[in-house]
Amino acid sequence: MNEVIGTHSQEGNLVHDRLSIPRQKIEKQAPTDRVNNFDETYMSMTMDAAVVEAARCIDCPSAPCMDACPVHNDIPSALKMLENDDVLGAASKFRETSTLPEMCGRLCPQEILCEGACVVGFALRTDGSKHPPVAIGRLEAFITDQERKITNKFPVRFVGPTTNRRVAIIGSGPAGLTVAEELQVRGHMCTIFDRWPEAGGVLRYGIPNFKMNKEILEEKLLSLREIGVEFKNSVEIGTDVTLEALRNQHGFDGMFLGNGAGIGNLLKTEGEDLTHVYQATDFLVRGNLDDFELPEDQRGLPFVGDDVVVVGGGDTSMDCVRTAVRLGAKNVTCVYRRTENEMLGRTEERVHAREEGVNFSYLTTPTRFISDEEGKVVSVELVQMELSEPDDSGRRRPVQIDDSEYTIPASAVVIAIGYNADSDLGESSEVETDNWGLIQVDSRTGQTNIPYIFAGGDVVNGADLVVTAIADGKRAATWVHQYLLSLGPKDSVD
Repeated sequence: MNEVIGTHSQEGNLVHDRLSIPRQKIEKQAPTDRVNNFDETYMSMTMDAAVVEAARCIDCPSAPCMDACPVHNDIPSALKMLENDDVLGAASKFRETSTLPEMCGRLCPQEILCEGACVVGFALRTDGSKHPPVAIGRLEAFITDQERKITNKFPVRFVGPTTNRRVAIIGSGPAGLTVAEELQVRGHMCTIFDRWPEAGGVLRYGIPNFKMNKEILEEKLLSLREIGVEFKNSVEIGTDVTLEALRNQHGFDGMFLGNGAGIGNLLKTEGEDLTHVYQATDFLVRGNLDDFELPEDQRGLPFVGDDVVVVGGGDTSMDCVRTAVRLGAKNVTCVYRRTENEMLGRTEERVHAREEGVNFSYLTTPTRFISDEEGKVVSVELVQMELSEPDDSGRRRPVQIDDSEYTIPASAVVIAIGYNADSDLGESSEVETDNWGLIQVDSRTGQTNIPYIFAGGDVVNGADLVVTAIADGKRAATWVHQYLLSLGPKDSVD
């Protein structure tokens, strides 16, 4: 911190003043209220509070927050604009590097990215105190929300002269939407194909409404349609149409695969096929979305009853327990085989879950699911675990404790133990994948073994973050554009 102040010798007092500003309180719905609705947990900041929070940024020259952001948002410049009441300028600054800043502001784990690197968060004050980092995520969401309120819409980007080149994009999640936007504005004609009935991918089908209001997604999709992006839904690649057919019969010059990682992992535990034992995605989409957004076989609310058990320790499991509470379950328990220290999800999500009455059972794992005579789950047999001594990698494995079995009631169970890549593109596909089903690409360009096909996001990285999918999409779009230009001019659309 002394180095930072030293580089601002004429502004030392100003830096000291900024470091003394306490973090502004960001209001949330009271737990007793929010368990009865699916509205966003966080409430919008006021303009006054946002300006004060932005003023906490000391504009340090190294800007580690920018380096920690996968899309390298110019956070200090945006916050400086907000501090000077230039909301539109601040929003434009975020949009220079991110296609979905209002979503990233809500969904990114800022505590391990930009906020985790914020100097304000680890600087020692003259009195020896420490304050939290600048609330970068909430400010990013506030700034871009305010922009849309002022302009009454998502900004619509200028589209360059048409190249007559056509690009097929598989998957309408953050990677696919980003590629479509970046290529459409460069003059290429983009069509997004998705197997779900509505567009949005994980942003619609994987994010509960209490984390992000879907009106934001709808407005974004409208802005993409306004610049000419075409959406074709309920299309299964490899079944309804093959990649080869898109190329040879439908005349697409290039392709991007961004079909995500939506295949839920199985426990392979006795009784996993019982009635009212759900995979996380099935439970979440049925619990959070309207029937018109779902395939016919997934319509209707999931049954929860009084006692819901959710197995898993990531953000998806928190989405499931919090959804179960909102669907009326009286007792919701999260079962995880390690301790809270090993949980991969966001701390704030566990805080929200506890505030809403969710119970946590650590160092515990299910051994079987027990049914009644009708084949419906009624209880779960659990066993207690302990962590082993660290292995060569330093990892401590969960080990079962002998004779520690016990049973708890369960009217419904949700399995939320991670996802695999959704890389099944049909038997005729020649796109190379690894042993885990992840599509193999050039790490610099996103190009696959087939020159006209690129890929990015979770189908390449495994289940990851919205912002890393955006970063992949922006990088791949640059190289898809270069590939299309290398084909030479095209006089007309085939």
